[in-house]
Amino acid sequence: MLGYTGTLAVSGDHLIVAQRVTQETNDNEALLPMVDAVERECGERPQRVSADSGFFSLDNLKELEEKHIEGYVPDANLARWLNRGGRLRTRAIAAAHRRMRRKLRDPAGRAIYQRRKAIVEPVNGVLKEQRGMRRFRMQGLAKVAVEWTLATTAYNLTRLWRANQPPHSPKKPAIPAHCSWSLSH
Repeated sequence: MLGYTGTLAVSGDHLIVAQRVTQETNDNEALLPMVDAVERECGERPQRVSADSGFFSLDNLKELEEKHIEGYVPDANLARWLNRGGRLRTRAIAAAHRRMRRKLRDPAGRAIYQRRKAIVEPVNGVLKEQRGMRRFRMQGLAKVAVEWTLATTAYNLTRLWRANQPPHSPKKPAIPAHCSWSLSH
């Protein structure tokens, strides 16, 4: 298997708080390991997790609830509705699924979920467009993981360096005060 997926957890101030590379065929298997990685890296359990519909599964929703983490992870049908409008075509049968739909249909929940695009997608854009990370140069999961770690570390170092420059720059990102993050691949 040659396909690799680099996954990021990004804080509200655009710092990468956790990352990993997998060869899994779908993203929903990556959500809970990333939650654990964020907890390890930040020293505390994340308060809120926002992820795109590729990370949706009933097991993930139930596990987030059990860990008392506020999740914002739509199913594919709800994501389509959130992005384009129209009507929901399928019903949510499981209680956790109904609760997620209710939360994301609420204006406050929708606003939190929509923030995900402004948090994690700019980081993906920098890595892909500015840093040329559209495909990995190495082969083998261990080597690709090192390449991804170096790329994400370089991104964070650049971000931190810019944050500590003299105040001639108008915006200064802060170091994350807590671990609330968004997920992408």
